[in-house]
Amino acid sequence: MVTEMTKYDFILLSGDADAFLRKLQEVGVVDITRSTKAIDEKSETLSSKAGSYRKALSLLKNVTPAEFAEKNYGDLAENVIETVREIETTQEQLSQLQKELEERKPWGRFDGKTIEKLKERGLNMHFYKAKAIEPAWKEQYALSEIASVDGYSYFVVVSDADDYSFPLKEMPAPNADFSSIEKKISELEFKVETKERLLSELKCHEKDLQNELDKTLSKLDLHLAHVSGTKAAEDYITVFEGYAPAETEHALRDMLEKENVLYIEDKAKVDDNPPIKLKNNKFVSMFELLTDMYGRPKYNEFDPTVFISIFFMLFFAFCMGDAGYGLVLILGSLGLKKVLGKIAPLGVTLGIATTVIGLLFHTFFSMDMLQWSWIPEGVKKCMLPSQIAGYDGTMVLALLVGIVHICLAMIVKTYQSTKVKGFANSLGTWGWTLLIVGGVIVGGLALMGVMDKAVTKWVIIILGGLSALGIFFLNDLHRNPLKNFGSGLWDTYNTATGLLGDVLSYLRLYALGLAGAKLGEAFNAIGVQALGDGGVGWIWFILIVVIGHTLNVAMCVLGAFVHPLRLNFLEFFKNSGYEGTGRRYNPLQS
Repeated sequence: MVTEMTKYDFILLSGDADAFLRKLQEVGVVDITRSTKAIDEKSETLSSKAGSYRKALSLLKNVTPAEFAEKNYGDLAENVIETVREIETTQEQLSQLQKELEERKPWGRFDGKTIEKLKERGLNMHFYKAKAIEPAWKEQYALSEIASVDGYSYFVVVSDADDYSFPLKEMPAPNADFSSIEKKISELEFKVETKERLLSELKCHEKDLQNELDKTLSKLDLHLAHVSGTKAAEDYITVFEGYAPAETEHALRDMLEKENVLYIEDKAKVDDNPPIKLKNNKFVSMFELLTDMYGRPKYNEFDPTVFISIFFMLFFAFCMGDAGYGLVLILGSLGLKKVLGKIAPLGVTLGIATTVIGLLFHTFFSMDMLQWSWIPEGVKKCMLPSQIAGYDGTMVLALLVGIVHICLAMIVKTYQSTKVKGFANSLGTWGWTLLIVGGVIVGGLALMGVMDKAVTKWVIIILGGLSALGIFFLNDLHRNPLKNFGSGLWDTYNTATGLLGDVLSYLRLYALGLAGAKLGEAFNAIGVQALGDGGVGWIWFILIVVIGHTLNVAMCVLGAFVHPLRLNFLEFFKNSGYEGTGRRYNPLQS
Protein backbone atom coordinates (compact mmCIF):
# COMPACT_ATOMS: atom_id res chain seq x y z
CA MET A 1 0.00 0.00 0.00
CA VAL A 2 1.03 3.63 -0.53
CA THR A 3 2.07 5.32 2.72
CA GLU A 4 0.26 8.54 3.58
CA MET A 5 2.59 11.53 3.40
CA THR A 6 2.73 14.87 5.20
CA LYS A 7 4.03 17.92 3.38
CA TYR A 8 6.35 20.35 5.17
CA ASP A 9 7.63 23.81 4.28
CA PHE A 10 10.64 24.68 6.43
CA ILE A 11 11.42 28.42 6.79
CA LEU A 12 14.96 29.17 7.96
CA LEU A 13 17.59 31.84 8.09
CA SER A 14 19.96 31.06 5.23
CA GLY A 15 22.90 30.78 7.63
CA ASP A 16 21.16 27.99 9.55
CA ALA A 17 20.27 25.93 6.44
CA ASP A 18 23.30 23.60 6.46
CA ALA A 19 22.99 22.75 10.16
CA PHE A 20 19.27 22.09 9.78
CA LEU A 21 19.73 19.80 6.77
CA ARG A 22 22.39 17.82 8.66
CA LYS A 23 19.90 17.41 11.48
CA LEU A 24 17.33 16.10 9.00
CA GLN A 25 19.94 13.62 7.75
CA GLU A 26 20.31 12.30 11.28
CA VAL A 27 16.54 11.92 11.63
CA GLY A 28 16.39 10.19 8.22
CA VAL A 29 12.68 10.47 7.42
CA VAL A 30 12.27 13.73 5.46
CA ASP A 31 12.45 13.68 1.67
CA ILE A 32 13.50 17.20 0.67
CA THR A 33 12.28 17.96 -2.85
CA ARG A 34 15.49 18.18 -4.86
CA SER A 35 17.12 17.33 -8.16
CA THR A 36 18.33 13.78 -8.73
CA LYS A 37 21.10 14.94 -11.08
CA ALA A 38 24.14 17.17 -10.75
CA ILE A 39 23.20 20.83 -11.32
CA ASP A 40 26.39 22.78 -10.50
CA GLU A 41 30.15 22.37 -10.29
CA LYS A 42 30.21 20.99 -6.75
CA SER A 43 27.47 18.45 -7.38
CA GLU A 44 29.18 17.39 -10.62
CA THR A 45 32.42 16.83 -8.70
CA LEU A 46 30.68 14.79 -6.01
CA SER A 47 28.71 12.85 -8.60
CA SER A 48 31.89 12.07 -10.55
CA LYS A 49 33.61 10.96 -7.35
CA ALA A 50 30.68 8.70 -6.48
CA GLY A 51 30.83 7.29 -10.00
CA SER A 52 34.50 6.43 -9.51
CA TYR A 53 33.73 4.58 -6.28
CA ARG A 54 30.90 2.69 -7.93
CA LYS A 55 33.12 1.74 -10.86
CA ALA A 56 35.91 0.60 -8.54
CA LEU A 57 33.50 -1.54 -6.51
CA SER A 58 32.11 -3.04 -9.71
CA LEU A 59 35.63 -3.87 -10.94
CA LEU A 60 36.49 -5.54 -7.61
CA LYS A 61 33.30 -7.60 -7.55
CA ASN A 62 34.81 -10.83 -8.95
CA VAL A 63 38.36 -10.35 -7.63
CA THR A 64 39.71 -12.83 -5.06
CA PRO A 65 41.04 -10.98 -1.99
CA ALA A 66 44.69 -11.35 -0.99
CA GLU A 67 45.71 -12.89 2.33
CA PHE A 68 47.70 -9.77 3.18
CA ALA A 69 47.32 -6.15 2.13
CA GLU A 70 49.37 -3.08 2.94
CA LYS A 71 47.59 -0.23 4.74
CA ASN A 72 48.13 2.74 2.46
CA TYR A 73 47.18 2.65 -1.21
CA GLY A 74 46.43 6.33 -1.74
CA ASP A 75 43.24 7.04 -3.65
CA LEU A 76 41.63 3.59 -3.57
CA ALA A 77 39.11 4.18 -6.34
CA GLU A 78 41.64 5.72 -8.72
CA ASN A 79 44.14 2.98 -7.86
CA VAL A 80 41.62 0.24 -8.69
CA ILE A 81 40.52 1.85 -11.95
CA GLU A 82 44.09 2.56 -13.07
CA THR A 83 45.24 -0.97 -12.16
CA VAL A 84 42.41 -2.57 -14.14
CA ARG A 85 43.13 -0.23 -17.07
CA GLU A 86 46.81 -1.24 -17.05
CA ILE A 87 45.90 -4.94 -16.88
CA GLU A 88 43.55 -4.59 -19.84
CA THR A 89 46.10 -2.60 -21.87
CA THR A 90 48.85 -5.10 -21.09
CA GLN A 91 46.62 -8.03 -22.00
CA GLU A 92 45.85 -6.38 -25.34
CA GLN A 93 49.59 -6.02 -25.95
CA LEU A 94 50.06 -9.66 -24.97
CA SER A 95 47.39 -10.74 -27.41
CA GLN A 96 49.09 -8.82 -30.22
CA LEU A 97 52.51 -10.25 -29.32
CA GLN A 98 51.07 -13.77 -29.21
CA LYS A 99 49.89 -13.30 -32.80
CA GLU A 100 53.32 -12.04 -33.81
CA LEU A 101 54.91 -14.98 -32.04
CA GLU A 102 52.76 -17.41 -34.00
CA GLU A 103 53.81 -15.67 -37.22
CA ARG A 104 57.53 -15.64 -36.39
CA LYS A 105 57.89 -19.01 -34.70
CA PRO A 106 57.98 -21.11 -37.93
CA TRP A 107 61.06 -19.15 -39.08
CA GLY A 108 63.02 -20.25 -36.03
CA ARG A 109 65.94 -18.40 -34.50
CA PHE A 110 68.20 -16.40 -36.79
CA ASP A 111 70.61 -13.52 -36.71
CA GLY A 112 69.27 -10.40 -38.40
CA LYS A 113 72.82 -9.11 -38.99
CA THR A 114 73.55 -12.10 -41.23
CA ILE A 115 70.59 -11.20 -43.45
CA GLU A 116 71.86 -7.63 -43.71
CA LYS A 117 75.32 -8.89 -44.73
CA LEU A 118 73.73 -11.03 -47.46
CA LYS A 119 71.88 -7.97 -48.78
CA GLU A 120 75.16 -6.05 -48.93
CA ARG A 121 76.55 -8.82 -51.13
CA GLY A 122 73.55 -8.62 -53.47
CA LEU A 123 71.75 -11.68 -52.13
CA ASN A 124 68.08 -11.22 -51.27
CA MET A 125 65.99 -13.54 -49.11
CA HIS A 126 62.35 -14.18 -49.96
CA PHE A 127 59.94 -15.79 -47.49
CA TYR A 128 57.06 -18.10 -48.52
CA LYS A 129 54.36 -20.34 -47.10
CA ALA A 130 52.73 -23.15 -49.10
CA LYS A 131 50.72 -26.33 -48.64
CA ALA A 132 53.53 -28.26 -50.33
CA ILE A 133 56.87 -27.50 -51.98
CA GLU A 134 56.98 -28.44 -55.65
CA PRO A 135 60.09 -30.53 -56.56
CA ALA A 136 60.66 -28.26 -59.59
CA TRP A 137 61.10 -25.26 -57.29
CA LYS A 138 64.11 -26.89 -55.64
CA GLU A 139 65.72 -27.42 -59.02
CA GLN A 140 65.08 -23.85 -60.29
CA TYR A 141 65.71 -21.83 -57.09
CA ALA A 142 68.03 -21.71 -54.13
CA LEU A 143 65.28 -22.91 -51.79
CA SER A 144 65.53 -24.03 -48.19
CA GLU A 145 62.63 -25.36 -46.10
CA ILE A 146 62.63 -23.86 -42.59
CA ALA A 147 59.68 -25.58 -40.91
CA SER A 148 56.40 -27.45 -41.39
CA VAL A 149 53.55 -26.21 -39.17
CA ASP A 150 49.82 -27.08 -39.30
CA GLY A 151 50.12 -28.63 -42.76
CA TYR A 152 52.03 -25.67 -44.24
CA SER A 153 55.67 -25.55 -45.34
CA TYR A 154 57.65 -22.42 -44.55
CA PHE A 155 60.66 -21.89 -46.83
CA VAL A 156 63.15 -19.28 -47.99
CA VAL A 157 64.43 -18.57 -51.50
CA VAL A 158 67.73 -16.74 -52.03
CA SER A 159 68.21 -14.77 -55.26
CA ASP A 160 70.77 -12.39 -56.75
CA ALA A 161 68.86 -11.28 -59.83
CA ASP A 162 66.84 -8.07 -60.20
CA ASP A 163 64.31 -9.77 -62.45
CA TYR A 164 63.54 -12.47 -59.86
CA SER A 165 60.02 -13.96 -59.90
CA PHE A 166 58.31 -16.82 -58.06
CA PRO A 167 54.85 -18.41 -58.62
CA LEU A 168 53.71 -17.67 -55.01
CA LYS A 169 52.93 -14.40 -53.23
CA GLU A 170 55.86 -13.39 -51.07
CA MET A 171 55.35 -13.02 -47.30
CA PRO A 172 56.71 -10.05 -45.33
CA ALA A 173 60.14 -10.79 -43.99
CA PRO A 174 60.29 -11.22 -40.19
CA ASN A 175 62.18 -8.28 -38.73
CA ALA A 176 63.51 -10.43 -35.86
CA ASP A 177 63.33 -13.98 -34.56
CA PHE A 178 60.72 -15.09 -31.98
CA SER A 179 63.13 -15.09 -29.00
CA SER A 180 62.84 -11.29 -28.65
CA ILE A 181 59.03 -11.53 -28.62
CA GLU A 182 59.14 -14.31 -26.04
CA LYS A 183 61.18 -12.05 -23.82
CA LYS A 184 58.62 -9.20 -24.20
CA ILE A 185 55.75 -11.62 -23.51
CA SER A 186 57.47 -12.83 -20.37
CA GLU A 187 57.93 -9.24 -19.16
CA LEU A 188 54.30 -8.34 -19.85
CA GLU A 189 53.00 -11.51 -18.15
CA PHE A 190 55.03 -10.61 -15.07
CA LYS A 191 53.52 -7.12 -15.18
CA VAL A 192 49.99 -8.56 -15.36
CA GLU A 193 50.72 -10.88 -12.41
CA THR A 194 52.03 -7.94 -10.39
CA LYS A 195 48.97 -5.79 -11.16
CA GLU A 196 46.57 -8.65 -10.43
CA ARG A 197 48.30 -9.13 -7.08
CA LEU A 198 47.82 -5.45 -6.37
CA LEU A 199 44.16 -5.74 -7.32
CA SER A 200 43.76 -8.63 -4.87
CA GLU A 201 45.25 -6.46 -2.15
CA LEU A 202 42.92 -3.61 -3.03
CA LYS A 203 39.99 -6.04 -2.76
CA CYS A 204 40.70 -6.18 0.99
CA HIS A 205 39.72 -2.48 1.17
CA GLU A 206 36.32 -3.00 -0.46
CA LYS A 207 34.51 -1.95 2.73
CA ASP A 208 36.53 1.28 2.82
CA LEU A 209 35.46 2.00 -0.76
CA GLN A 210 31.82 1.35 0.13
CA ASN A 211 32.09 3.67 3.14
CA GLU A 212 33.60 6.40 0.97
CA LEU A 213 30.82 5.93 -1.58
CA ASP A 214 28.17 6.25 1.15
CA LYS A 215 29.82 9.39 2.53
CA THR A 216 30.08 10.95 -0.93
CA LEU A 217 26.44 10.18 -1.74
CA SER A 218 25.42 11.66 1.60
CA LYS A 219 27.37 14.86 0.81
CA LEU A 220 25.85 14.99 -2.68
CA ASP A 221 22.37 14.50 -1.27
CA LEU A 222 22.93 17.25 1.30
CA HIS A 223 24.27 19.66 -1.32
CA LEU A 224 21.41 19.01 -3.76
CA ALA A 225 18.95 19.56 -0.93
CA HIS A 226 20.69 22.80 0.04
CA VAL A 227 20.62 24.27 -3.47
CA SER A 228 16.96 23.25 -3.87
CA GLY A 229 15.90 25.78 -1.26
CA THR A 230 13.99 28.87 -2.39
CA LYS A 231 15.63 32.14 -1.36
CA ALA A 232 13.59 35.06 -0.07
CA ALA A 233 14.02 38.42 1.69
CA GLU A 234 17.21 39.25 -0.23
CA ASP A 235 18.59 35.74 0.43
CA TYR A 236 18.30 36.07 4.23
CA ILE A 237 15.63 33.38 4.33
CA THR A 238 15.60 29.93 2.69
CA VAL A 239 12.49 27.79 2.29
CA PHE A 240 12.70 24.01 1.83
CA GLU A 241 9.88 21.73 0.74
CA GLY A 242 9.87 18.21 2.11
CA TYR A 243 7.72 15.16 2.74
CA ALA A 244 7.68 12.58 5.51
CA PRO A 245 5.42 9.61 6.29
CA ALA A 246 2.41 10.72 8.34
CA GLU A 247 3.25 8.09 10.94
CA THR A 248 6.46 9.98 11.81
CA GLU A 249 4.88 13.42 12.19
CA HIS A 250 4.79 13.39 16.02
CA ALA A 251 8.49 12.52 16.39
CA LEU A 252 9.44 14.97 13.64
CA ARG A 253 7.30 17.70 15.18
CA ASP A 254 9.07 17.27 18.53
CA MET A 255 12.46 17.62 16.84
CA LEU A 256 11.42 20.72 14.90
CA GLU A 257 10.03 22.42 17.99
CA LYS A 258 13.15 21.51 19.93
CA GLU A 259 15.30 23.05 17.20
CA ASN A 260 12.98 26.08 17.13
CA VAL A 261 12.34 25.73 13.39
CA LEU A 262 9.47 27.56 11.72
CA TYR A 263 7.50 25.19 9.51
CA ILE A 264 4.14 24.73 7.81
CA GLU A 265 2.58 21.28 7.94
CA ASP A 266 -0.21 19.93 5.74
CA LYS A 267 -1.50 16.66 4.31
CA ALA A 268 0.13 15.81 1.00
CA LYS A 269 -2.14 16.04 -2.05
CA VAL A 270 -1.96 14.43 -5.46
CA ASP A 271 -1.16 17.76 -7.11
CA ASP A 272 1.89 18.10 -4.85
CA ASN A 273 3.41 14.98 -6.47
CA PRO A 274 4.71 13.64 -3.15
CA PRO A 275 7.30 10.84 -3.08
CA ILE A 276 5.95 7.32 -2.82
CA LYS A 277 6.85 4.98 0.01
CA LEU A 278 5.42 1.47 -0.15
CA LYS A 279 4.35 -0.26 3.03
CA ASN A 280 3.71 -4.00 2.73
CA ASN A 281 4.11 -7.12 4.80
CA LYS A 282 7.26 -9.25 4.63
CA PHE A 283 5.93 -11.50 1.86
CA VAL A 284 4.63 -8.76 -0.45
CA SER A 285 7.67 -6.50 0.11
CA MET A 286 9.90 -9.13 -1.57
CA PHE A 287 8.15 -8.26 -4.85
CA GLU A 288 8.55 -4.47 -4.56
CA LEU A 289 11.68 -4.66 -6.72
CA LEU A 290 9.43 -5.88 -9.57
CA THR A 291 7.07 -2.95 -9.07
CA ASP A 292 10.05 -0.57 -9.16
CA MET A 293 11.14 -2.07 -12.49
CA TYR A 294 7.97 -0.62 -14.01
CA GLY A 295 7.42 2.43 -11.82
CA ARG A 296 5.92 3.30 -8.46
CA PRO A 297 2.25 4.28 -8.27
CA LYS A 298 1.12 7.88 -8.16
CA TYR A 299 -0.10 9.16 -4.81
CA ASN A 300 -3.74 8.43 -5.69
CA GLU A 301 -3.05 5.11 -7.41
CA PHE A 302 -3.27 1.61 -5.98
CA ASP A 303 -0.13 -0.31 -5.09
CA PRO A 304 0.09 -3.22 -7.57
CA THR A 305 2.71 -5.09 -5.51
CA VAL A 306 0.17 -7.24 -3.70
CA PHE A 307 -1.26 -8.44 -7.04
CA ILE A 308 2.22 -8.95 -8.50
CA SER A 309 3.24 -10.98 -5.44
CA ILE A 310 0.41 -13.45 -5.98
CA PHE A 311 0.24 -13.68 -9.76
CA PHE A 312 3.94 -13.37 -10.60
CA MET A 313 4.65 -16.20 -8.16
CA LEU A 314 1.81 -18.27 -9.64
CA PHE A 315 2.82 -17.57 -13.25
CA PHE A 316 6.48 -18.31 -12.50
CA ALA A 317 5.51 -21.66 -11.01
CA PHE A 318 3.29 -22.38 -14.05
CA CYS A 319 6.19 -21.74 -16.44
CA MET A 320 8.57 -23.94 -14.44
CA GLY A 321 5.88 -26.55 -13.71
CA ASP A 322 8.25 -29.11 -12.18
CA ALA A 323 8.51 -30.07 -8.49
CA GLY A 324 12.12 -31.19 -8.93
CA TYR A 325 13.10 -27.86 -10.44
CA GLY A 326 11.37 -26.13 -7.52
CA LEU A 327 13.58 -28.03 -5.07
CA VAL A 328 16.66 -27.03 -7.11
CA LEU A 329 15.58 -23.36 -6.85
CA ILE A 330 15.10 -23.62 -3.09
CA LEU A 331 18.47 -25.28 -2.49
CA GLY A 332 20.23 -22.96 -4.97
CA SER A 333 18.79 -19.82 -3.36
CA LEU A 334 19.76 -21.01 0.12
CA GLY A 335 23.24 -22.04 -1.02
CA LEU A 336 23.86 -18.72 -2.80
CA LYS A 337 22.31 -16.58 -0.06
CA LYS A 338 25.44 -14.45 0.37
CA VAL A 339 25.74 -13.85 -3.38
CA LEU A 340 22.05 -13.20 -4.05
CA GLY A 341 21.51 -11.03 -0.96
CA LYS A 342 17.96 -9.69 -0.77
CA ILE A 343 16.90 -11.75 -3.79
CA ALA A 344 17.56 -15.06 -1.98
CA PRO A 345 14.23 -15.08 -0.03
CA LEU A 346 12.39 -14.35 -3.29
CA GLY A 347 14.18 -17.28 -4.93
CA VAL A 348 13.16 -19.58 -2.06
CA THR A 349 9.54 -18.37 -2.28
CA LEU A 350 9.41 -18.95 -6.04
CA GLY A 351 11.00 -22.36 -5.51
CA ILE A 352 8.33 -23.35 -2.99
CA ALA A 353 5.57 -22.19 -5.36
CA THR A 354 7.18 -24.14 -8.22
CA THR A 355 7.35 -27.28 -6.08
CA VAL A 356 3.66 -27.02 -5.13
CA ILE A 357 2.52 -26.38 -8.73
CA GLY A 358 4.87 -29.12 -9.95
CA LEU A 359 3.19 -31.58 -7.59
CA LEU A 360 -0.20 -30.38 -8.85
CA PHE A 361 1.01 -30.94 -12.42
CA HIS A 362 2.44 -34.34 -11.27
CA THR A 363 5.86 -33.58 -12.80
CA PHE A 364 9.22 -34.30 -11.11
CA PHE A 365 12.35 -33.72 -13.22
CA SER A 366 10.14 -34.19 -16.31
CA MET A 367 8.85 -37.56 -15.06
CA ASP A 368 5.10 -38.15 -14.76
CA MET A 369 4.33 -38.87 -11.11
CA LEU A 370 0.99 -40.42 -12.06
CA GLN A 371 3.00 -43.36 -13.43
CA TRP A 372 4.62 -44.03 -10.05
CA SER A 373 2.82 -46.96 -8.44
CA TRP A 374 4.02 -46.19 -4.91
CA ILE A 375 2.08 -42.89 -4.75
CA PRO A 376 -1.33 -43.46 -3.08
CA GLU A 377 -4.38 -43.11 -5.31
CA GLY A 378 -5.84 -40.53 -2.92
CA VAL A 379 -2.83 -38.28 -3.53
CA LYS A 380 -3.04 -38.79 -7.29
CA LYS A 381 -6.67 -37.62 -7.25
CA CYS A 382 -5.47 -34.25 -5.87
CA MET A 383 -3.27 -33.77 -8.93
CA LEU A 384 -4.42 -31.97 -12.06
CA PRO A 385 -6.04 -34.37 -14.54
CA SER A 386 -4.32 -34.68 -17.91
CA GLN A 387 -7.55 -33.74 -19.73
CA ILE A 388 -10.28 -31.22 -18.86
CA ALA A 389 -13.30 -31.22 -21.16
CA GLY A 390 -11.20 -32.95 -23.81
CA TYR A 391 -8.36 -30.38 -23.67
CA ASP A 392 -4.96 -30.41 -22.01
CA GLY A 393 -5.53 -29.74 -18.30
CA THR A 394 -2.59 -27.34 -17.95
CA MET A 395 -3.72 -25.31 -20.96
CA VAL A 396 -7.28 -24.97 -19.62
CA LEU A 397 -5.99 -23.95 -16.19
CA ALA A 398 -3.67 -21.33 -17.74
CA LEU A 399 -6.58 -19.75 -19.62
CA LEU A 400 -8.81 -19.80 -16.52
CA VAL A 401 -6.11 -18.12 -14.44
CA GLY A 402 -5.67 -15.53 -17.21
CA ILE A 403 -9.40 -14.75 -17.24
CA VAL A 404 -9.38 -14.33 -13.45
CA HIS A 405 -6.31 -12.08 -13.71
CA ILE A 406 -7.93 -9.79 -16.28
CA CYS A 407 -11.26 -9.71 -14.42
CA LEU A 408 -9.45 -8.73 -11.23
CA ALA A 409 -7.64 -5.97 -13.16
CA MET A 410 -10.97 -4.59 -14.39
CA ILE A 411 -12.44 -4.67 -10.86
CA VAL A 412 -9.40 -2.77 -9.58
CA LYS A 413 -9.75 -0.24 -12.41
CA THR A 414 -13.42 0.30 -11.55
CA TYR A 415 -12.67 0.76 -7.86
CA GLN A 416 -9.81 3.14 -8.59
CA SER A 417 -11.83 5.18 -11.08
CA THR A 418 -14.75 5.48 -8.65
CA LYS A 419 -12.38 6.50 -5.86
CA VAL A 420 -10.67 9.23 -7.92
CA LYS A 421 -13.45 10.46 -10.24
CA GLY A 422 -16.58 9.52 -8.32
CA PHE A 423 -19.31 7.03 -9.26
CA ALA A 424 -21.15 9.34 -11.70
CA ASN A 425 -17.99 9.93 -13.75
CA SER A 426 -17.10 6.22 -13.83
CA LEU A 427 -20.26 4.77 -15.34
CA GLY A 428 -18.48 3.80 -18.57
CA THR A 429 -15.90 1.79 -16.62
CA TRP A 430 -18.67 0.22 -14.54
CA GLY A 431 -20.44 -0.77 -17.76
CA TRP A 432 -17.46 -2.71 -19.10
CA THR A 433 -16.80 -4.37 -15.74
CA LEU A 434 -20.42 -5.44 -15.40
CA LEU A 435 -20.42 -6.81 -18.94
CA ILE A 436 -17.15 -8.75 -18.82
CA VAL A 437 -16.70 -9.68 -15.17
CA GLY A 438 -20.43 -10.21 -14.67
CA GLY A 439 -20.61 -12.23 -17.88
CA VAL A 440 -17.72 -14.47 -16.76
CA ILE A 441 -19.33 -15.09 -13.37
CA VAL A 442 -22.77 -15.80 -14.84
CA GLY A 443 -21.24 -18.06 -17.51
CA GLY A 444 -19.28 -19.97 -14.89
CA LEU A 445 -22.32 -20.48 -12.67
CA ALA A 446 -24.36 -21.64 -15.68
CA LEU A 447 -21.68 -24.15 -16.72
CA MET A 448 -21.57 -25.56 -13.19
CA GLY A 449 -25.36 -25.97 -13.22
CA VAL A 450 -25.96 -23.50 -10.40
CA MET A 451 -28.25 -21.37 -12.59
CA ASP A 452 -30.81 -22.77 -14.99
CA LYS A 453 -31.17 -21.51 -18.56
CA ALA A 454 -34.17 -19.23 -17.92
CA VAL A 455 -32.51 -17.40 -15.01
CA THR A 456 -29.24 -17.18 -16.92
CA LYS A 457 -31.03 -15.66 -19.88
CA TRP A 458 -32.68 -12.89 -17.83
CA VAL A 459 -29.51 -12.14 -15.84
CA ILE A 460 -27.55 -11.74 -19.09
CA ILE A 461 -30.24 -9.46 -20.55
CA ILE A 462 -30.22 -7.25 -17.44
CA LEU A 463 -26.40 -7.16 -17.31
CA GLY A 464 -26.23 -6.38 -21.02
CA GLY A 465 -28.78 -3.57 -20.73
CA LEU A 466 -27.08 -1.92 -17.75
CA SER A 467 -23.65 -2.33 -19.38
CA ALA A 468 -24.83 -0.82 -22.68
CA LEU A 469 -26.29 2.14 -20.80
CA GLY A 470 -22.94 2.89 -19.17
CA ILE A 471 -20.80 2.09 -22.23
CA PHE A 472 -22.76 3.93 -24.92
CA PHE A 473 -24.74 6.70 -23.21
CA LEU A 474 -23.33 7.54 -19.75
CA ASN A 475 -19.58 7.18 -20.30
CA ASP A 476 -19.19 10.98 -19.95
CA LEU A 477 -22.09 12.92 -18.40
CA HIS A 478 -20.62 16.24 -19.55
CA ARG A 479 -20.55 15.32 -23.24
CA ASN A 480 -23.06 15.22 -26.09
CA PRO A 481 -24.95 11.84 -26.11
CA LEU A 482 -24.04 11.28 -29.77
CA LYS A 483 -20.35 11.69 -28.95
CA ASN A 484 -20.81 9.26 -26.08
CA PHE A 485 -22.35 6.72 -28.43
CA GLY A 486 -19.50 7.12 -30.93
CA SER A 487 -16.95 6.79 -28.15
CA GLY A 488 -18.73 3.67 -26.92
CA LEU A 489 -18.55 2.10 -30.39
CA TRP A 490 -14.83 2.81 -30.58
CA ASP A 491 -14.25 1.34 -27.10
CA THR A 492 -16.28 -1.72 -28.11
CA TYR A 493 -14.06 -2.29 -31.15
CA ASN A 494 -10.85 -1.90 -29.12
CA THR A 495 -12.08 -4.12 -26.31
CA ALA A 496 -13.41 -6.84 -28.61
CA THR A 497 -10.14 -7.04 -30.53
CA GLY A 498 -7.82 -6.55 -27.58
CA LEU A 499 -9.46 -8.68 -24.92
CA LEU A 500 -9.24 -11.93 -26.88
CA GLY A 501 -5.54 -11.31 -27.52
CA ASP A 502 -5.00 -10.56 -23.83
CA VAL A 503 -6.63 -13.84 -22.78
CA LEU A 504 -4.70 -15.87 -25.37
CA SER A 505 -1.46 -14.32 -24.08
CA TYR A 506 -1.79 -16.51 -21.01
CA LEU A 507 -1.27 -19.58 -23.19
CA ARG A 508 2.43 -18.76 -22.90
CA LEU A 509 2.24 -20.16 -19.35
CA TYR A 510 1.19 -23.52 -20.77
CA ALA A 511 3.62 -23.35 -23.73
CA LEU A 512 6.70 -22.56 -21.62
CA GLY A 513 5.88 -25.28 -19.11
CA LEU A 514 5.34 -27.77 -21.92
CA ALA A 515 8.60 -26.82 -23.66
CA GLY A 516 10.59 -27.26 -20.44
CA ALA A 517 8.92 -30.61 -19.71
CA LYS A 518 9.56 -31.97 -23.22
CA LEU A 519 13.19 -30.88 -23.19
CA GLY A 520 13.65 -32.53 -19.79
CA GLU A 521 12.01 -35.71 -21.12
CA ALA A 522 14.46 -35.69 -24.03
CA PHE A 523 17.46 -35.55 -21.66
CA ASN A 524 15.95 -38.36 -19.58
CA ALA A 525 15.47 -40.50 -22.70
CA ILE A 526 19.03 -39.88 -23.92
CA GLY A 527 20.34 -40.70 -20.45
CA VAL A 528 18.42 -44.00 -20.37
CA GLN A 529 19.80 -44.92 -23.80
CA ALA A 530 23.35 -44.16 -22.62
CA LEU A 531 22.76 -46.24 -19.49
CA GLY A 532 22.21 -49.44 -21.47
CA ASP A 533 22.99 -52.45 -19.27
CA GLY A 534 24.61 -50.37 -16.55
CA GLY A 535 28.32 -50.43 -15.65
CA VAL A 536 30.15 -47.52 -17.28
CA GLY A 537 26.77 -46.45 -18.68
CA TRP A 538 25.85 -45.11 -15.24
CA ILE A 539 28.56 -42.44 -15.55
CA TRP A 540 27.17 -41.28 -18.89
CA PHE A 541 23.62 -41.43 -17.55
CA ILE A 542 24.47 -39.20 -14.58
CA LEU A 543 26.45 -36.73 -16.70
CA ILE A 544 23.72 -36.40 -19.35
CA VAL A 545 20.87 -36.07 -16.85
CA VAL A 546 22.67 -33.63 -14.52
CA ILE A 547 24.06 -31.39 -17.28
CA GLY A 548 20.86 -31.58 -19.32
CA HIS A 549 18.54 -30.66 -16.47
CA THR A 550 20.93 -27.92 -15.28
CA LEU A 551 20.72 -26.28 -18.71
CA ASN A 552 16.96 -26.79 -18.77
CA VAL A 553 16.53 -25.21 -15.32
CA ALA A 554 18.59 -22.19 -16.43
CA MET A 555 16.47 -21.68 -19.57
CA CYS A 556 13.22 -22.27 -17.70
CA VAL A 557 14.11 -19.73 -15.02
CA LEU A 558 14.83 -17.10 -17.68
CA GLY A 559 11.51 -17.68 -19.44
CA ALA A 560 9.64 -17.97 -16.13
CA PHE A 561 10.92 -14.54 -15.11
CA VAL A 562 10.38 -12.61 -18.34
CA HIS A 563 6.95 -13.84 -19.43
CA PRO A 564 5.10 -13.58 -16.08
CA LEU A 565 6.57 -10.09 -15.76
CA ARG A 566 5.13 -9.27 -19.18
CA LEU A 567 1.68 -10.57 -18.23
CA ASN A 568 1.67 -8.35 -15.15
CA PHE A 569 3.17 -5.27 -16.81
CA LEU A 570 1.07 -5.42 -19.98
CA GLU A 571 -2.14 -7.39 -19.57
CA PHE A 572 -2.83 -6.56 -15.92
CA PHE A 573 -1.59 -2.97 -15.89
CA LYS A 574 -3.38 -2.15 -19.15
CA ASN A 575 -6.73 -3.53 -17.96
CA SER A 576 -6.36 -2.02 -14.49
CA GLY A 577 -5.40 1.46 -15.77
CA TYR A 578 -2.15 1.50 -13.79
CA GLU A 579 0.29 4.24 -14.84
CA GLY A 580 3.20 3.91 -12.38
CA THR A 581 4.62 7.42 -12.76
CA GLY A 582 5.21 8.14 -9.07
CA ARG A 583 8.62 9.15 -7.73
CA ARG A 584 10.41 7.07 -5.14
CA TYR A 585 10.64 8.16 -1.50
CA ASN A 586 14.27 9.16 -0.90
CA PRO A 587 14.76 10.74 2.54
CA LEU A 588 17.89 12.61 3.55
CA GLN A 589 20.03 10.13 5.47
CA SER A 590 23.51 10.27 6.93
